[in-house]
Amino acid sequence: MTKVTLYRNNKGYIVRYKVLGHSGYDIKGKDIVCAAVSCLSQTVLIALVKVLNIPEADIDYSIDEDIGLLDVKIPLNMPYDKLEEVNIVLKTFEVGIKSIMESYPGYVTLSYEEV
Repeated sequence: MTKVTLYRNNKGYIVRYKVLGHSGYDIKGKDIVCAAVSCLSQTVLIALVKVLNIPEADIDYSIDEDIGLLDVKIPLNMPYDKLEEVNIVLKTFEVGIKSIMESYPGYVTLSYEEV
């Protein structure tokens, strides 16, 4: 099962997201659920850099393909207006994950934590 966690600060902004595990929907290379979650989660990271122009070096992220991990932390010193833009992208990611969960129940979970 793929576990997605969204981390919100005390003001309700998403400041981190973590995707962990393989869905188990099908074998590696044919798992459309894993592919969908991977595409969404990687697109968010790319959008932060290429669309919102956040320097990649400023984003704390780690990837481990063997265990299916993508952990992305938004810079803590982000200006308010930029954090608003970041959260539009991250809320879009949340909507996409929920859509996958509705179409393929039991293969993806979504949880929330406060940081």
